[in-house]
Amino acid sequence: MSFLLTLLIGIVAGVIDVLPMIKMKIDKYSIASAFVYYLIVPFVIFSIDWFANLWWLRGGVVSVLMAIPVIILVAKEDKKSPIAMTVMSIILGSIIGVVGHFLNLM
Repeated sequence: MSFLLTLLIGIVAGVIDVLPMIKMKIDKYSIASAFVYYLIVPFVIFSIDWFANLWWLRGGVVSVLMAIPVIILVAKEDKKSPIAMTVMSIILGSIIGVVGHFLNLM
């Protein structure tokens, strides 16, 4: 059950992230990459045992750390996107972490 719940959280986070990308007509590979990232990141967040007393911090930190390689790659071509990517990683990662905490997935 926790696998399916984690997968559902990843799907919801992925959809939240890609909807604005679809509206802005960003290429399909970037959209697919972002969706798969948020599909996978809840599994990592829920598996890592960092910040035991600061559980609310774990999701945002793990999400940003995992996004850094892609953010660096995107920064080469586009100077505005890395800021948006970092902010979305913090926000969605934090939401994933909080939801996982309250659903006892961590």
